[in-house]
Amino acid sequence: MTTTLTQRSSGLVQRRSAATASSAGGESGEEGPEDLAGGGAELGGGGTGARDADDKGDSKETRLTLMEEVLLLGLKDREGYTSFWNDCISSGLRGCMLVELALRGRITLEPCGMRRKSLLSRKVMCKSDAPTGDVLLDEALKHIKETTPQETVQTWVELLSGETWNPLKLHYQLRNVRERLAKSLVEKGVLTTEKQNFLLFDMTTHPLTNNNIKQRLVRKVQESVLDRWSNDAARLERRTLALVLLAHASDVLENAFAPLADEQYETATKRVRSLLELEPEVESAKPGASEVLWAVVAAFTK
Repeated sequence: MTTTLTQRSSGLVQRRSAATASSAGGESGEEGPEDLAGGGAELGGGGTGARDADDKGDSKETRLTLMEEVLLLGLKDREGYTSFWNDCISSGLRGCMLVELALRGRITLEPCGMRRKSLLSRKVMCKSDAPTGDVLLDEALKHIKETTPQETVQTWVELLSGETWNPLKLHYQLRNVRERLAKSLVEKGVLTTEKQNFLLFDMTTHPLTNNNIKQRLVRKVQESVLDRWSNDAARLERRTLALVLLAHASDVLENAFAPLADEQYETATKRVRSLLELEPEVESAKPGASEVLWAVVAAFTK
């Protein structure tokens, strides 16, 4: 058993990100022990019609955001908190916010113009300031709308994480993100709230209460790279593609693949690796692609 876990620890390609390298200090100093809890969600359905319904319609199932989905994948079911060693999830969650806003039609990237700019050099623009109904998303959207001059995707990930040396920009930092997401999931009946004693301190935790939602999430992530796999990323449903890529960026994707048999695990990780090897500039130019998503991917991998 130990050998299998050791082999799987290197199964996925590790991302290289300057923001991630410093996120351990930024997140831990920012949010404190009680913010180590997380929460999650279900994926949208496949196809363009399902995507549109997910973006603007109601669902018979519990509707959760990309941030909540990623946190649920990283959440320890019984303990009610994410791994103390995960230093990627802070910046990953900020990337989730930008992609969620883009999928909901609130933000976009500035036009390329005559002289084509790279994804990482294009500024984020507010497309609509209509409230999303989610406090964290609305807070991020307000920052983006009111900021002049406009900033790039990579800069926004850093600003929202509090990873800036400029004291005049510290007010862009979104605080207690994981704890706020967990409380939202408690209200949705996915998690509950408990107190745990860790010798030197007490910590608020949020154990899983609705296991069906997490099981559906894990199953859909697995199916997206197994039974429903498409060799063309442009044919994958945008929200599903975003979840897989952002879960990897947040270092929680491994949790969804852990229950798989060895052969399925190897297939799944190989296909995720193929997604990570794609060129964001090329993929973002394809019809129906989300430029913000691929800009976030570029920010985490370059």
